[in-house]
Amino acid sequence: MKRSFSRVHSGPALWLMISASVLVALMILLPLVQMITGPTLANLAEALKDPDVRGAIGLSLATSFGAAAICLVFGTPFAYLLARKHFPGKHLVESIVDLPIMIPHPVIGIAFLGIAGKGHVIGDLMHGLGIRIMGTTTGIVAVLTFVGLPFFIGSAVSGFKKVPQRLENVARSLGASFPQTFLRVTLPLCWRSILVGFIMSAARALSEFGAVIIVAYHPMTAPVMVYERFTAYGLSYSQPVAFWLIAASLLLFVALRVLIQRGETPE
Repeated sequence: MKRSFSRVHSGPALWLMISASVLVALMILLPLVQMITGPTLANLAEALKDPDVRGAIGLSLATSFGAAAICLVFGTPFAYLLARKHFPGKHLVESIVDLPIMIPHPVIGIAFLGIAGKGHVIGDLMHGLGIRIMGTTTGIVAVLTFVGLPFFIGSAVSGFKKVPQRLENVARSLGASFPQTFLRVTLPLCWRSILVGFIMSAARALSEFGAVIIVAYHPMTAPVMVYERFTAYGLSYSQPVAFWLIAASLLLFVALRVLIQRGETPE
């Protein structure tokens, strides 16, 4: 067995795995390295001094974390339901939750405008309440929540499933209410998965372009500004904005990896 294992991992199969690994790494790293090293320090500093750039990045961060907060508030109880309860149509519900990942995102933007438009029941109600979707921060947060929910719910469900249900049952048998059990038993054991889901949904929202440009070209988020500057002025004007957007995304990525590694380390 050891001899055959050694032959497999020292012959053509080994070189195939190494070649594939190098190609995958290059496909991921080369565009990022080019984007990071392309702009000069002067261009980066000039972009950061531009109030429009700072405003776009600030709006992207605010709306992304706002959408992630909505995912946290409404997605947590829903994820707990999916993790703990079995009911007719559960697999269908789980499939519906993943739909935003599959749907082309410009289609999502058009769907939101259709719902919020005049002549639609929900749209008429929203107009009556003074709520606008097109060209507003509200519309941006709405579509970012839509695209971020599957990532939050998936991570939260995974975390809840890792908590032994017998611990909750013991707490309930000792007189703890459901809220007390959730806050004192369940949440301390799965908070990391919930936080990972929060960061994943925020990171996904931060990178969203297709749905946002349909719903709200203005106010301009950072991805939309990258597109606008590229189409209007060319690559050299769009790269500095893209650099700062990548920097924000990398910070979220590092935070996510740290949380995942800590979760895998035995305490």
